[in-house]
Amino acid sequence: MEAIILSKDQFEQLIAKIDDINERLQSTNPRKTETYLNNKQFMEMMDVSLRTAQTWRDEGRITFSQVGNKIYYKLSDVEKFMQDYRNSAFAKR
Repeated sequence: MEAIILSKDQFEQLIAKIDDINERLQSTNPRKTETYLNNKQFMEMMDVSLRTAQTWRDEGRITFSQVGNKIYYKLSDVEKFMQDYRNSAFAKR
């Protein structure tokens, strides 16, 4: 095994180049941050039955994806669904 010795300046330059490469990779390949819920998680979160979840999908109230027999919901769509049915508090007098 061969040992390579670097000066402090050479080491700092190497680290700076690695950081630059890392930043470029991060900016060109953004990570997916979307969270998906399966049907069971959605029903638990909303505290609704299987039938209610099916009705909401059938009526187009909630956006979903279906892969085979599995149903998935984007968390952001569930949050939007909640906002769409939000009732504002009454103003105090």
